Amino acid sequence: MFNFDDANRKSKEAVDTALRTYSDTTRGFQAIAAEAADYSKKSFQDAVTHFETLAGVKSFEAAFELQTNYVKSYFEGLVSETTKLSEMYADLAKSAYKPYEAPIATAVAKTTRQAPPATPAAA
Repeated sequence: MFNFDDANRKSKEAVDTALRTYSDTTRGFQAIAAEAADYSKKSFQDAVTHFETLAGVKSFEAAFELQTNYVKSYFEGLVSETTKLSEMYADLAKSAYKPYEAPIATAVAKTTRQAPPATPAAA
């Protein structure tokens, strides 16, 4: 017999889990957006400062050295920021999946117990 109280409770748990996941995911995307915006501002400020310095250089050798150092530091910063953002995305994915991990494992376990064993096809 169908138990409405049990179905209602399970439905409420599912909605609560979905809302909590949505809230956590939103906060994660906000943190990622804030990090990307901060990096963009810093990168732009560094570029402006670099070009102001570059404009005051008197020799080609000094300009070349200044430009080389800037590109090197820019690349290192970009790699560092990309690594940080990828870790933030990975953490976001893990936290979004976590509430569903146990119910999915339970459902898979029930499904595999109820499924009849497969018989090989006759050749």
